Parts: sequence; C-alpha cells; structure tokens
Amino acid sequence: MMKKIAMFSAVAALILSCSKNPFTGKSSLNFVSNSELFPSSFQQYGQFLKENKVITGTADAKMVEKVGIKIKTAAERWLKANGYEKYLDGYQWEYKLVDSKDVNAWCMPGGKIVVYTGILPITQTEAGLATVMGHEVSHALANHGAQRMSAAQLQQIGAAGVAVATGNQSAQTQQILQQAYGIGSQVGVMLPFSRSHESEADQIGLTLMAIAGYNPQEALTFWQRMAAKSGGKAPEEFMSTHPSDETRIANIKRLIPSAKAEAAKFGVTFK
Repeated sequence: MMKKIAMFSAVAALILSCSKNPFTGKSSLNFVSNSELFPSSFQQYGQFLKENKVITGTADAKMVEKVGIKIKTAAERWLKANGYEKYLDGYQWEYKLVDSKDVNAWCMPGGKIVVYTGILPITQTEAGLATVMGHEVSHALANHGAQRMSAAQLQQIGAAGVAVATGNQSAQTQQILQQAYGIGSQVGVMLPFSRSHESEADQIGLTLMAIAGYNPQEALTFWQRMAAKSGGKAPEEFMSTHPSDETRIANIKRLIPSAKAEAAKFGVTFK
C-alpha cells in the first residue's frame, strides 16, 4: 500500500511547476500563472470594494495610499537593482482603506491592497502602517497565493492516491486511513507551509519598508503591540498558519540588521 502511495506521489511530483522567486531565492511550487490568477484577483477585489465602505479623502486614507506607493516603489527599486525589471508586469496597484472593526489588512495577487480601519489603532504611526503593508505586499510578491492554491491541489491529488492505494481494504479501514492522511498532511505540510509564508513575508516586508525609508525597528514595536492586543489567544503554534507572537518577534529582531544593510545599498540609513 505504502509503495503505491509513494509511486503516486512521485508521479505527482513530476508534474510540479517550480519557479525561482527573486525575493526568496527559492524554487517554489506553482501551478498557476499570473495571467490566469490576476484577472480573477482583480474581479474579486472590485467586488469586495462594491460590497464594503471604502474611505476616501481622509488623512488616514491618504496615508494608506502614500505608504502603499512608497512600498511599491521600494519593490520596483529592489527588483531593478537585482535584474528583475519585468517581474511586476501585469500588476495593477491599488491601496484602499475600508471601514471595518477587523484588525486586518491584505494584498491580493497583482497588487490590490486593503487596509481595515480596525488595525490603525495598532499601527499608530506611518512606520507601523508600513510594517503591515510591507508584510502584506510581500505575500503577493512572493506568489504565496498561487503557491497555496497549488499546494491545495497537490493535497487533493494525494488524497486521491490514498483512495486508490486502499481500494482493497474494508470501508472502515479506508475511512481511518483517509482521515489520517488529512490530519497528517494538514498539520505536517499545509500549516508549516503557511507559517513559512508568514516568515518570508516578514523578512521581505522589513527590507521593503527599510528601502522605503521606514526604520525596520518600528516593525518590532508594532508586532509587540499586536501581541499585546491578541492577549495570547492565538492557537498553539503547530496548529496555526501563523508563527506564535514570541517566534515572530524573535525572528524580526534577528532580521532587522539585514534589512538595514539591504536598505543601505540604496542610500537609506538609520541611526
């Protein structure tokens, strides 16, 4: 049985489409091209804006746009300096502030950004907002959305492989093995996969905010405020798609010097 599963997995691996991401330097799982992903992303973004209250003309709305443009420009500068001028082809950047009590922000593939008003009391400053927007933009730049879609497809392929391999077992045994595969792949693969995305977005985001002129040290104080806000209510780290507050803050402390060093290459320094 296990040989059949291994064989099926090997066949699945042969059909993987892997591409090297300039920001992470890694070859990543990706079945979905930008030409396929972006139109859907833009349509969903437009629909979201129609269904929610977009705030315009206020100081906060202008700050969201200002920070967004600076982060975008930082990404363009970094990509040009590293020989990836065409990487952002197809991006259609937008930066919107939406009225919501949710403590959240996100960036869809292709540069479509939303910041909720509920997170502003925690960002507090322009640099705090740059921390959030840099992090969310980094998910898009690292193609995390496409990777998660691809991983989900592969997980479904694996489940089908288990079904084939256990076809001669009793119905009860098949059910047990299917459940074991689902739990094992979710905890052992999908959740760590998502946590690694969060850590990558932290690293890229620190670099972008630094190149944009925001001291990455401010990211540390933002995440400390966020940790205080959560009050330790997040699920255990190994069952969460995000790193624990303690892990994230420790990682950011470690990454700040490299973000400053990268910004220095662009003539941006901090005391």
